[in-house]
This record gives sequence, structure tokens and C-alpha cells, in this order.
Amino acid sequence: MMRYNLLLKSVLERALKYYSRKAIYSRTFGGEKEYTYRDFYHRVCRLAWVLKELGVKRGARVGTFAWNNHRHLELYFAVPCFGAVLHTINIRLFPEQIAYIINHAEDEVLFIDEDLVPLIEAVADKLATVRHYVIMADGALPPTNLKPVHSYEDLLSSASSETYEFPGDLDEYTPAAMCYTTATTGNPKGVVYTHRALVLHSMAACMVDTLAVCEQDVIMPVVPMFHVNAWGLPFAATMVGATQVLPGPRPDPHLICRLIQERKVTLAAGVPTIWLGCLPLYESGQYSGQSLRAVVVGGSAASRSLIEAYDRLGIPILHAYGMTETTPLVLASRLKSYMQEWDGERKYAARARQGLLVPGLEMRVVNERGEDVQWNGREMGELWLRGPWIAGEYYRDPERTAEAFAGGWLRTGDIVTVDEEGYVAIVDRTKDLVKSGGEWISSVDLENTIMAHPAVQEAAVIGVPHPKWQERPVACVVLKPEFRGRVGKEEILAFLSGKVAKWWLPDEVIFLEEIPKTSVGKFSKRVLRERYAHLFSG
Repeated sequence: MMRYNLLLKSVLERALKYYSRKAIYSRTFGGEKEYTYRDFYHRVCRLAWVLKELGVKRGARVGTFAWNNHRHLELYFAVPCFGAVLHTINIRLFPEQIAYIINHAEDEVLFIDEDLVPLIEAVADKLATVRHYVIMADGALPPTNLKPVHSYEDLLSSASSETYEFPGDLDEYTPAAMCYTTATTGNPKGVVYTHRALVLHSMAACMVDTLAVCEQDVIMPVVPMFHVNAWGLPFAATMVGATQVLPGPRPDPHLICRLIQERKVTLAAGVPTIWLGCLPLYESGQYSGQSLRAVVVGGSAASRSLIEAYDRLGIPILHAYGMTETTPLVLASRLKSYMQEWDGERKYAARARQGLLVPGLEMRVVNERGEDVQWNGREMGELWLRGPWIAGEYYRDPERTAEAFAGGWLRTGDIVTVDEEGYVAIVDRTKDLVKSGGEWISSVDLENTIMAHPAVQEAAVIGVPHPKWQERPVACVVLKPEFRGRVGKEEILAFLSGKVAKWWLPDEVIFLEEIPKTSVGKFSKRVLRERYAHLFSG
């Protein structure tokens, strides 16, 4: 068999060779840009010359601090194809976390969107390894005290050539990119992705039984490009020449819905809170989502009520699951052929699960005794994973590596069940399970059941310390605007009665204006647990 290294260089060059006329649309801080894959390729080449002029060497880390836009996409390819490592930095982290991960990764150059410059200025005096700051702006650079500072567009204009001979002698296990987890305790953990992992992951995303990314698609990742490579969609879209729509800074529901309608987006991806925010706009008829063949939902579980609501609009929700450590695609929830004949109840039950294991990966589901659980949809265990795009360690973090990757498996910390068909359902994170009277209560199942109530917009369930039962569940609920002040605790509990075990019923229902979110849009249960830690202590 011929030895052939899987490199991102081949993805970039394929886009030029076969899809040079296809479009990339980008919304920036200063306006909009639309250009072709041919234009994109030549700007990537110019950017490679810029990296060389800035003294970047093979293996050096290059940081990005940016939204979903065309310049960020150019960095996605120029940096790893050049032989360096792309480090996408979460712009929503706390300042001390931003400084920590830049120093821990030892980033040498930072590429920064113009509206985000103040966030880097606030930590610049703590950055030990950064040699150059490059600001990505449509016009003149904003005033800044960063030094030395460069204009992205000026650097590209002065590049030696619009062609570049990318190295072909890189080993496929060469690091290409890295991302840090949004840790709830301790410092963020670094995860490194190799060229091989990113190419294989892109192929997996293009499989018909997973996300089915193809040339005919118009793909819009709402999930940030600084979060697990926007779930790998920019790489997969470039591989097959799909049209890309990059929504730019601070996308809100109106902007998301408008871009989907105007740009005829066929596949969009984001966490459930994004699609909860868009739902009223679609239900009211303000926007049309008729171009969508699917909305990919990941990051946390989509409730059955959300899936049903989008079905009524003719917009299918495609459930998926992954983690920073898994590049991220692990599970995708597509029905098998014979399941299409099932009644609606059975089909919704299957679609509400996170789905089947993606080809190429292996999994185990292990109980507290270290035994594999039965596939009966009831027995719970921790999901363990391994495969060609699953990380094997945390970057420069041997202690947490030993804990999470023992025995050659990634121990995800997610508690799941597997049904007879092999469909995995996330029951909870180990830290989010409510441990009450020696039994487990799934916060995810409770949340999904509560969100089926027609008055509920969002719900998060947490375990709160209890003097008798160790923990008891507490439901934090956001009502839809028209129901606020009209629905109370007793109605929520009555709605749950008969749908969940009696001892699962929350001891308290707290109504909030908004549920706090993490930097990537998930519910921040840590904040809620801290806020209500002493609820039952009095």
C-alpha cells in the first residue's frame, strides 16, 4: 500500500483545483465580503509569506482572537499548511484565562479582530511569548498600545507572491491546531489536533450517515470558530467545495435568521440556546428557513419539544455529540431505514438521543464497577472513546492526562445509556447528575421534560446540597414573555407528575429572567449551583 500523509494542504489545494468558482461570504466588523475559493487560496498563500516574514517557524503556535469571518478561515489553512500550529482562543473567557492559555501555548503571533483589540490590550502586560500583534481590520487600524502591531491587509498586500509552495514533507501526525477546553474548575486544558485527525474528521463529517456535508450545501457555522474549530465545518466545507457563510461578530437571532434566508443556507450549526432564540422568529413568520435541510444541534442536548417545534416549521434538527477532546464529532442521530416506518412517538424518542457512533471510532459504556453496561436504554455508565481523531493527552498537563486518558481510552465524564439499536443518549455529565438518597437523577431528562411545557422557554436543573438526601433537584426556569407571572411552581410540578418518577420531582422551581451561559452558550450550572448552594441549609 502506498504511504501517503493526510495533510490539510491537500484539502486547500483540492478546493482551488475543483471549486475555484464557489463562493465564501463573510460578515466583518466593518462590512461584508464575498469572494471565491480561488481568491481565498491566493490570500492564504500571501498569508503564508507573511508568517515567514514574521519569523514563524515550524511547530510555532500562532494565536487567533477572532469571530467567524473570512480572515479567520484564511488562518485556518495558512498556519497549519505552513507547518505551524493554529491556536484558536476563546474570546469569551475571563481575562486571566485568556492570558493563561496564550502563555501556556506559548503563542508567538496573535491575529486579532479589530473590535476585540481592547480585550488583548487588557492582558498584554501578562503575555510572555507574543512577538507580534496583527490586527484584522477592513480599514485603518484602531488606536492601540499593542507593540509591535501590524495591519493584516497591509501585510498581505506586501507579501512576496500570491502562490506559495507549502511543505509536503510534514508527517500526518504533525500538530495542526489546538484549542483549550472551557474548564469549569481549574485552568483550561489544551487539546492538540494533528493534520491526520482533521482530515479524517472532515471525511467523517461528509458521510451521508453523519452530517452529509457536500458540494451542494451552503454551510453556516454559528458555533464559534474559536470553539473546537467550529465543529470542523470550515475544514469539511472546504474539502468538498461547499459555499460558506460566516456570520461575523456578535450574531443574534435576527441576524442568524436573516442570513439563513438571504444566503439560502442549507446546513447551520449551533448549541440549543441559539435555536431556542431563533424559534419565535420562525414561528411568527418573520423569517423563512425553507432552504435548510438540517440544523445541527450539539454542545448540549436538544429537547424533544425543540425538535418537534422545528419539525412543525419543516426544519429538521440533526442531533450530534462531541467534545473539545474529540475534534469533535462522535455521535450523529439519523434514523435507520426501517425506523422510518415507526410511529411518531418511537421516531421522536430515537431522534432525541444523541445518535449512533460515527464510523471509525470505538466506544465503551462503563458502570461504576468497571463493567460494560447492557444496551437496553436503561443501564447507565460513563462513555469511553478512542479513534483516529480522539485526543490522547492534554497539552503539557500530565496530571489531568493521567486521569482522563487512562488505559488508552478517553473517559468523557458523560453518563449515557445505549438502547438496543445502539443509539446513545446523554443522561448527564458526572458532575451534573443529582445524587439523591443513593440514586441518580438525570438533570437532562428533567430539563427536557420541563421544556415540553408550552410556557417554558429554557430550563436548567441542578443538584443542591440537602441535609437528608445528599442532594435534591432544583429547577431554574425561564418562561416565555407572554407567560411570565401567569405560571408558577405548582403548574410546573403538575406538568411533570406522571412523566417522571415521583422522587425526581424538583423540591423547588425558581423562575429567572435569564439562565447564565458559559462562554460557548451552554447553561452555566456551576454558577447556578453556587448561587443556590444554601437553599436547603436553613
